Amino acid sequence: MTSVSIIIPYYKKKKFFKKTITSVLNQSFKDFEIFIVFDEGNNKNLEFIKQISRQDERIKLIINKNNFGAGISRNIGIKKSIGKFIAFIDADDIWHKDKLNKQLKFMYNKKSVASHTSYQIINENGKVLSDRPAKQLNYSDLLNSCDIGLSTVMIKKILFQKNILFPNLKTKEDYVLWLKLSKKGIVFDAIETNLAKWRSSKLSLSSSTIQKIKDAFLVYSKYEKLSMSISLYRVLILSLSYIKKKIKNI
Repeated sequence: MTSVSIIIPYYKKKKFFKKTITSVLNQSFKDFEIFIVFDEGNNKNLEFIKQISRQDERIKLIINKNNFGAGISRNIGIKKSIGKFIAFIDADDIWHKDKLNKQLKFMYNKKSVASHTSYQIINENGKVLSDRPAKQLNYSDLLNSCDIGLSTVMIKKILFQKNILFPNLKTKEDYVLWLKLSKKGIVFDAIETNLAKWRSSKLSLSSSTIQKIKDAFLVYSKYEKLSMSISLYRVLILSLSYIKKKIKNI
């Protein structure tokens, strides 16, 4: 059985993707499969992705007929995967070469079913802007602040079920999933070492403040089923937490 299935949704990240896929292929741990889920909805960059997919037999290319978004694309990859563990990386992020090796050892030693690592935020040129330390998180912690970098996460595949998948949101889709899992008692164990780099890019949907606020409200009102007033309060708390983290790293 393959140890790790790696899911990478691809949408208009040609400028950065070679560095991303290279950081995955160069992992010191080798027993993995990669699902690149092409989600552009047209064939503009498809040949570029096909060429990359031919580099390694562990790469499997899935071509979406329409632009489904990152969350649904990850679900498609999860359903096709055969790994004992699922790891995620966005198409412009970078992994440390020992990321999988260290994370797997940590999870086996701790008997962990979900983990995340510390990471660095970089700009489009690769310059380090700030650090994001990982900490052990449960449901109460996550309600106040989503302190999990998606590209650092590894989860046992057995946890993914019909109602435990990514929702169809433009942003915050990962936050919904983390809350669902933690609400069931799953604790996200923390690896304090920086094992990934998250790229802050103007092309990223996560850079849109208005979109993030809209989706944050949906996280609490639609998915957590909280009242409008409590949902608005939660959005405020989440926003203040984000601002504090930004100020801390200036």
